[in-house]
Amino acid sequence: SFMSRNDLLDTSVKWLPSKLYLQNFIDAAKAMDYVSSFEKGILIAGLPTLCNVVICMMVGYGFARYEFKGKKILMGILIFSYILPRQITMIPTYVLYTKMGIQGTLWAFILPALFGNGLNSPIFILIFYQFFKQIPKVLMEAASIDGAGHFKAFFKIAVPSAIPAIVTVVLFSFVWYWNESYLTQLYVVGAFTNNSPGYHWSSLIVSLKNFENSYNTARSVAGSGMVDINESIKMAGTMLSILPLLIMYLVLQKQFVESVDRTGITGE
Repeated sequence: SFMSRNDLLDTSVKWLPSKLYLQNFIDAAKAMDYVSSFEKGILIAGLPTLCNVVICMMVGYGFARYEFKGKKILMGILIFSYILPRQITMIPTYVLYTKMGIQGTLWAFILPALFGNGLNSPIFILIFYQFFKQIPKVLMEAASIDGAGHFKAFFKIAVPSAIPAIVTVVLFSFVWYWNESYLTQLYVVGAFTNNSPGYHWSSLIVSLKNFENSYNTARSVAGSGMVDINESIKMAGTMLSILPLLIMYLVLQKQFVESVDRTGITGE
């Protein structure tokens, strides 16, 4: 991504560029409308993630803490909904969202997350379920004896102790929503166009997917100020799209490793 066009054509230049060429990043940022796409990407990944954390934590706590009729059946449905291929439900979901009037809006991601059916929500429910199962029952019984009701015990004991699980779910959910380009284009692209004509919803990943077309458009507007698209510019666009996630992992890597260790997730 730091190679100039001369470095690309020079067969003696293999891995390291002759000099750091930053114009690739500038041109890629212009083509991707970087600031605007970044802000929209934060919203499109952040808001459903927030809903995922709150709802999945409550559902997981309910499964772990209480016994009720049909619990095993509901757990089976939960697991089945996770292993069900997403391709089977895409078209029916699209038709449903269109009839509900939320297709082409951010509600297409937020509303399912509010009902525990967001992107990969079943695995998040299972993470919280596994974590809350580890809380000693005597602790919850002691809280009940002290006069704490169901909600007070949840917010005062369960939620503070679930910080590692919350960090894990936030990171996984945010990354999965951030990297989801197909469903974003299918359900969300075009949001707010009714309020502001010509204003289209997009994210960095969607912009990267359409990078070649958007770059050629930006180049035609800029004239000779931008060179023809090449591999260096494409790689610069890729680096710009994953840069926020790299920074997030860099800042939260300690908490992430500890959270994964405590919630029992493995790479197997």
